[in-house]
Amino acid sequence: MAFVYAMSDPHGEIEVFREMLKIVDLQDKENKLVLLGDYIDHKQKKFELLYFIKDLQEQYKNQIIVLAGNHEFMFLEDIENKTIFFDDYVMINWLKALPYYYETDTQIFVHSGVDEEAGEYWKWGSEDYYFCSKYPHTIGKFEKDIIAGHIGTSTITGNENYHKVFWDKQSHYYIDGTTELSKILPLLKYNTNTKRYSSFEKVTDENGVVGWVEYTIK
Repeated sequence: MAFVYAMSDPHGEIEVFREMLKIVDLQDKENKLVLLGDYIDHKQKKFELLYFIKDLQEQYKNQIIVLAGNHEFMFLEDIENKTIFFDDYVMINWLKALPYYYETDTQIFVHSGVDEEAGEYWKWGSEDYYFCSKYPHTIGKFEKDIIAGHIGTSTITGNENYHKVFWDKQSHYYIDGTTELSKILPLLKYNTNTKRYSSFEKVTDENGVVGWVEYTIK
């Protein structure tokens, strides 16, 4: 049995990211963590989390998959257009090499989505920019489960206080918690044995102790 974890859109909130990372079990070499993009806000230029994630991937080779989001896409465009100055070429080359999606037998992890009208040919029907900037979100049945960020779950639900994982009861799991405002970074967990998804909620017990409780998404 192995677990696949996913997080998206931390937008430079390194302390929130570190807190959620404590829940992720990377000691089991079979487990993976997929990060779906937007580690920076290209306008705010907060890079600490970006460097932290790069180092983390180097530490846990073959376990951490780092995908590109639209803010990484725009950041590279700004560098190329010389509208900003950034001369860490090791980081630039690392960012350029980030894939746009990660696929398993039953899932597609991606920053914003794929061209679902292309059906099984979604890889060829979706332009690179589409993978990280698709808007609006899509719900309903698809060939595989799609795990995406990009659009806050508060926007999807129409509830400004909703920052948890949103599942459309079919094929789509959205995990952008608008972290830069809510300070909540949803963590999705997939059990490869039971084929069930779960997430975590911060609760305070009767003794006033605060902790994270796992719940099944259903």
